[in-house]
Amino acid sequence: MPRPHVAALVHDAWNQRVARRLTDRGWGTRIVPHIGYGSTMTLRVLGRVVMDRDGRNGTDDARRSPRAGDAIRDLDSATRWWRDFVSSPAMQVPVAVTIGERTVDTTTDASGLIDLTVRGHGLPPGRHQVLLSTPHADDAHADVIVVSTTQRFGVVSDIDDTVLSTSLPRPVIAAWNTFVREEGTRRAVPGMATLYRELRAAHPDMPFVYLSTGSWNIAPNLGRFLRRHGYPSGPLLLTDWGPTNTGWFRSGQQHKRASLHRLAREFPHIQWLLVGDDGQHDPKVYAEFAGARPGSVRAIAIRQLTTGEQVLSHGLPVANDDLVPAPTEDLPMPVVRAADGYGLARLLRPILGLGRPELTLDPQAVDDEDDHLVDDEDDDLMDDEDDQLLDDEEDADDA
Repeated sequence: MPRPHVAALVHDAWNQRVARRLTDRGWGTRIVPHIGYGSTMTLRVLGRVVMDRDGRNGTDDARRSPRAGDAIRDLDSATRWWRDFVSSPAMQVPVAVTIGERTVDTTTDASGLIDLTVRGHGLPPGRHQVLLSTPHADDAHADVIVVSTTQRFGVVSDIDDTVLSTSLPRPVIAAWNTFVREEGTRRAVPGMATLYRELRAAHPDMPFVYLSTGSWNIAPNLGRFLRRHGYPSGPLLLTDWGPTNTGWFRSGQQHKRASLHRLAREFPHIQWLLVGDDGQHDPKVYAEFAGARPGSVRAIAIRQLTTGEQVLSHGLPVANDDLVPAPTEDLPMPVVRAADGYGLARLLRPILGLGRPELTLDPQAVDDEDDHLVDDEDDDLMDDEDDQLLDDEEDADDA
């Protein structure tokens, strides 16, 4: 195993020092459950443990009566993203995950993240809850979605500037949205929730996966935003903005590539609709994935940002795709582009059979497209390459 980068060592040492100081001040910990997912064979349980002033093991927080200042702070936490954004992770905390009658032990990573892969979990397809327990926090229940092997269609969606107008990664705009702007005033991209609800109505059991380079710190806020604006529920696959074992900054593109290939391996029977925007690198990442695994992609939908959004996103009035075009023209699956969800819906309806009595994909069409799948030998080689892509993104414990 390579030696960790100095930035990662400094980052971990800082988090450990902060956690010790907060513990000395009487802080406890809190479990933040996230939606997990899996197949009938494996289950991925997600959550996070953070330091919390009102944690169960706080000095006298459980005994004191509420004060006006506490109510104001709670309201501020619910309406602005900054408190979750600067939350301190609880590192290397033992966690017990109970699935039915079975309990599996794991520990949080350097970011406080719980990312556990459980094999042979025994849960049938559908939505379930698992119990998360740590020694110094109240128990929490995390939802998990088990996808049936008969499901043939799913959606992978970007978040920033695809379903939520953020204009990231411009630092000033990002700081304003995170630390100043109220949560309830953040804008949804027009028509995207309508499109996703139409897809969910046509395929009630289809998985929705939200894949973003956003930080795990703001996962609760993103979840509330998605619910408030009527987006289908689904797991969030986020990352951290801090250093890694190989450098000062984590690669957002690498995170998305690794996550897409992992989904393809976990659900080889599903064809994904990949939805993103042209403000950053979604067309490139999606085209690379579709070229490598054409049998795993049903279609690609790209939201086209306005000129103003392009400038806020990366400083230029044109899309990155216009400067260095992604090779989408050579792909065997449809690639559609529109300014919002309404335009994408009009283009996707004839492709996906939306609005017609036959609301599911034609199994024969799926079988025909399976011809694009690589053979077993090539797939083994591809899986070896995927292991390199995952790097520190796939540190889940196998049980």
